[in-house]
Amino acid sequence: MAEAKDFSSKRGAPQAATPAPARPARERGGWLSKIAPGVRRLVAKREAPDNLWVKCPDTGEMIYRPDLEAALWVTPAGRHMRIGPDLRFAYTFDGGAYEEIEAPQAPDDPLHFVDLKPYRERLVAARKASGERDAVSIAAGEIHRVPAVVMVQDFAFLGGSLSMGAGEAFIAAAEAALNRDAPLVAITASGGARMQEGALALMQMARATLAVQDLKKARLPYVVVLTDPTYGGVTASYAMLGDVHLAEPGALIGFTGPRIIEQTIRETLPPGFQRAEYLVEKGMIDKVVRRKELPEVLGSILSTLMLGRSRRSAA
Repeated sequence: MAEAKDFSSKRGAPQAATPAPARPARERGGWLSKIAPGVRRLVAKREAPDNLWVKCPDTGEMIYRPDLEAALWVTPAGRHMRIGPDLRFAYTFDGGAYEEIEAPQAPDDPLHFVDLKPYRERLVAARKASGERDAVSIAAGEIHRVPAVVMVQDFAFLGGSLSMGAGEAFIAAAEAALNRDAPLVAITASGGARMQEGALALMQMARATLAVQDLKKARLPYVVVLTDPTYGGVTASYAMLGDVHLAEPGALIGFTGPRIIEQTIRETLPPGFQRAEYLVEKGMIDKVVRRKELPEVLGSILSTLMLGRSRRSAA
């Protein structure tokens, strides 16, 4: 309501109107406040988390996140989604119990490399997002009661690329296996060598290969689990030097991508080329294993190989 004004004074100055009597505050809540206490909380609007639903890459189906977590991040369509080291270790070791092993630190940005942004900035961002120092993490524990060391490559960390830091971590994992007299399991996921470190990254292929040879000299099993995707220098070195090679369903495994191969040879590749199932048929991989079955299969393989080692040592 517009304010009342009195222009009766000689100067015509507006005078303040007498304030209207205060109205009693209106009680809020209406009918809802009259019913049983606590009902308001039950019907109150709740904010849903942004990541409560996850889209299946194959079918486009929206999957309830807790259901996906309960299924070990395997979609109803069978897609084995990429997961990080923490979940890998929890799914692989008995009871999810394991001891983390710290890897030696390697120099950051040895070449002072800059592309669209400085390599040092990329490292900082990757470390902040993942909580890890580099693409390879190491842990020790038991897999179906068999003591083992497991190294995991995290594709979320700069594509799981092989760097000086990743190479040092692989060597540390092999040394831990030697010190503990235990087998080594490598769970790979990589796009190849890290271009920002140039030849220094490529040198890690040879260094990792020598570490694998030390395991073989000690007659310790080395088993590789190839996950989606495993490419480049990792495939050309330690990912293909295992005593046994397993792979998750549908994993892409190769040296270079199918598109580059087709452009180079100017031919259409066979259906399923470079998929784990195709590579089993061609003898490149021993077995495709679903994620929930992996600990049992690994435990059986490791116990058998360690038993054979014990018999050879006794002889």
